[in-house]
Amino acid sequence: MLDLRSERVGEMAEEAASIFSRAAPSLPPPHVTLYLLSSGVCVRCIFRLFGIRGDVYSCPLLTGSRLHCFLNVQSDCRGGTSENELSSFGLTQCSYTSEESDVDQNYCTICLGILQFPHELYPEGRISEERSSIDIFVGKISEFIKKENYQLDGFFLEVSIPPVIVANERSIWLDMKKKYNGEAWLKDKVLSEQISLKDALKLSITASLEKKLCVKSGANSFHIRLTYTHLEASLSLRNALQEAHSSKRRRTERENMKNFSGNGQLDSSAQLCSISDAVALKDLNSLEDHIICERFELPPKEVSKSCQLVTTCSRVPMFIGGRYLKLSRKVSQTRWIIDDERMGDASVEEIVGTPALEICRGDSYKFHAAGREDIDVRMLGSGRPFLIEVSNTRCLPSMVDVLQITARINSSEEKFVMVKNLRVVGSEAWNLMREGEAEKQKQYTALAWISRPLMDEDLHIISSAKDMEISQGTPIRVLHRRSPMERKRVIHWMKIEKIAGSNQFFLLHLCTQAGTYIKEFVHGDLGRTSPSIGSLLACRAEILQLDVTDVKMAAFT
Repeated sequence: MLDLRSERVGEMAEEAASIFSRAAPSLPPPHVTLYLLSSGVCVRCIFRLFGIRGDVYSCPLLTGSRLHCFLNVQSDCRGGTSENELSSFGLTQCSYTSEESDVDQNYCTICLGILQFPHELYPEGRISEERSSIDIFVGKISEFIKKENYQLDGFFLEVSIPPVIVANERSIWLDMKKKYNGEAWLKDKVLSEQISLKDALKLSITASLEKKLCVKSGANSFHIRLTYTHLEASLSLRNALQEAHSSKRRRTERENMKNFSGNGQLDSSAQLCSISDAVALKDLNSLEDHIICERFELPPKEVSKSCQLVTTCSRVPMFIGGRYLKLSRKVSQTRWIIDDERMGDASVEEIVGTPALEICRGDSYKFHAAGREDIDVRMLGSGRPFLIEVSNTRCLPSMVDVLQITARINSSEEKFVMVKNLRVVGSEAWNLMREGEAEKQKQYTALAWISRPLMDEDLHIISSAKDMEISQGTPIRVLHRRSPMERKRVIHWMKIEKIAGSNQFFLLHLCTQAGTYIKEFVHGDLGRTSPSIGSLLACRAEILQLDVTDVKMAAFT
């Protein structure tokens, strides 16, 4: 067992030496690299500052002591040893255990420990020859995700870092420019070529995390978010920004010789501390280099605490679409509660959304429909298109799950609501449904009554109306919640179906533009809708019942 451990440590050491050897041509002269190490910059930050790319960041032995040793050996042997021999010699001379190499320096003055994977983030994880700090770090993330019981087919890694990291990077560059101004190597180095801390962190852990979770990283609905914060350093940055902008503001006022009523200061420091990271970054980027040199410490001072990490995971909302039929006149489309009292027996939203939420194991759901009908109006025929948006689902719903959702809804004893054509859809279905809603036509059947007997001439008047434009003011019944305005709508066609045994009751079948108020079109709404069935037939007209029989949209047919 000891031989295996020694062999593993030797392999990692050889890998580190090989990485240093390959990175050497991209690094600045050894005296500069040693200065950065002495200033508290970690190896991974040195690598990324000088644009070193690839999978080198995942090596667990990228420590300051090993790079320092490598540079010393390289300097000592520069006289007569080839580059490959130098690397080999450096490997022989530098022997540290993995535990020593992970704790041999303080927190990085740039990344504040993020790329050092400090053991404070996982105190119960023991670093050893077999388990590096990166292994334990990735292991903790993996355990957290598995505890949440997500079904995975991949993952997308997100990283959030405090703005002070950007300030530290800029301070280090300005410090090098100030200290090594005139040296040839500095002219060849471009700040834009550096690797971002976020990308370096992803390069460090992604491959290992893929192995732990047994899925690949990439564009995926499942997101792992690593949020790093450092309160002390962030407050220090905000104070520095306050002083820098106050100084800049006073200098501008003196140059313009303007009078200023006040003390020339920014708002209170409490207000400054409340600004967002985005605002802090904007303020930082607006500062010129000479102000950074005047107001910020070069190089950044070492910190005694590392960044704090909060790991979260979530899945982007999943959409399940289809069409619903509402068979009851006592079921609202969405939850309807007035003064803590429920209106109606149930809602389409709850009847459809609850099974979807439970089977997908999500946190919550939202119900979206292409239009709506009143609680006393049935939705029949082809049904109304709808979407259930389930947030943070633990399960990836399959066709079997969708069929199970359909069965639970349609087998309900009450039979208030039925669904059909249910399927998992992408977020693009939302746009399709919204676009179709604006252009759709709807067909209705209304049970109507008029104040006089129905005549054959009435049938002709109604059926001859084609693509008739009507004007509708906001109905009186909804004026309390909608602003008064006048709308133009189109009645595409109508026809009357007589009811046997009655000469005043009849069924009115009609097809209208979306958004037409059908009830008001029948009775006229005290003249607010014109023309109406009442005005066309020159009598009083009332509507007793209404059904939606078709919503003409391409969605979920």
